[in-house]
Amino acid sequence: QPHLVESGGDLAQTGGSLTLSCAASGLNLDSYAIAWFRQAPGKERDIVASIRWNPDGTYYTDSVKGRFTIYAENADNTLFLHMNDLRPEDTAVYYCAADRDPGSEASFIDPKGRDMDYWGKGTLVTVSS
Repeated sequence: QPHLVESGGDLAQTGGSLTLSCAASGLNLDSYAIAWFRQAPGKERDIVASIRWNPDGTYYTDSVKGRFTIYAENADNTLFLHMNDLRPEDTAVYYCAADRDPGSEASFIDPKGRDMDYWGKGTLVTVSS
């Protein structure tokens, strides 16, 4: 059974940086589309960024473009999200998720991750003003 475990969530200052990790087991990242989602207090869960290798590509939601970078170390089967210039509105629980069908364009950028097959339990990021 595939398993995703997030880590790296922490308290950060506005303008600071954090890197989140998502360790995957029971699946090979490069055969999936993998994404980061976040859920802020009182809000729905939404996509942050996604990555895939067949076909190759990345996607970022507008609010994080130029600040966040999604990447993976496939040899370690680990996904990362490097976050720069953090803002209080980035405060959320961050989840990683995996989709067995990396060729689905709609699924790759679906804000709600409705076709994601596996989810981690999340890691909390708090950005203080």
